[in-house]
Amino acid sequence: MGDAFLHEPGSLWPGTRVKEIRVASKTGGNGSAGADAGGAGRGLKVRVKTARGRTVSQTRWLQRQLNDPYVAAARRDGYRSRAAYKLAEMDDKFHLLRPGALILDLGATPGGWTQIAVARTNADPAATGKRGRVVAVDINPMDSVPGSDFLLLDFLDPEAPDLVRALLGGAPDVVLSDMAAPATGHRPTDHLKIVALCEIALDFAVAVLAPGGAFVAKVLQGGTEGTLLTLLKKNFTQVRHAKPKASRADSAEMYVVATGFRPATEPEPEDTAP
Repeated sequence: MGDAFLHEPGSLWPGTRVKEIRVASKTGGNGSAGADAGGAGRGLKVRVKTARGRTVSQTRWLQRQLNDPYVAAARRDGYRSRAAYKLAEMDDKFHLLRPGALILDLGATPGGWTQIAVARTNADPAATGKRGRVVAVDINPMDSVPGSDFLLLDFLDPEAPDLVRALLGGAPDVVLSDMAAPATGHRPTDHLKIVALCEIALDFAVAVLAPGGAFVAKVLQGGTEGTLLTLLKKNFTQVRHAKPKASRADSAEMYVVATGFRPATEPEPEDTAP
């Protein structure tokens, strides 16, 4: 889930069942976000003068947001969140998104990744050429992004995989997961929660991805757990870790990028003829 401008991020950690399925119609960013937010951070530092009922940690978070060059760049470029630049940078490096591709975006709210995916797959209804499609999923509401279908539900619900499959209507070329659990402040616990969400997203990706497809998911520094890494290497030709420049330097956040999906081959039936 991306970092909203001045709203503390929500989560996709157990919640309610399906609330809404919506085809998008509003306009968003243009997808040309590079990793450079340079000019956005050269102004005077903004200080939060009063807490106004906020806790110390909330005040610090707000001050950090107000002085973040990527937050300023996102406002300037029309993106829902600074997280748009994370996906843009990873796509520039690993070439994940292409015109005409079908993309699944898990933990999509507030929509920064969805905007980049829509623009780079040519999914916007106003676009010309080979059209892509983006399916976005989150437990929290999200304003529509043109070229994407939005499914408001808890991906951990047992019924979620079938609902997402139905909306996809085919094998996605890329499964993106920016899902995150509420932080506890206890790093080992937070790491385990993030890895659990990554494993859930990976299980679904392995079941639905098109051959040669890609999987991108949020993890924490320390990388993936041994079992998860083994599964990734078994199912993809390349597995790498990435920390985009747009990811805050003091954050433990990073991403696993797996490309070249290899579907498991069905075993041949045994010959039982006499």
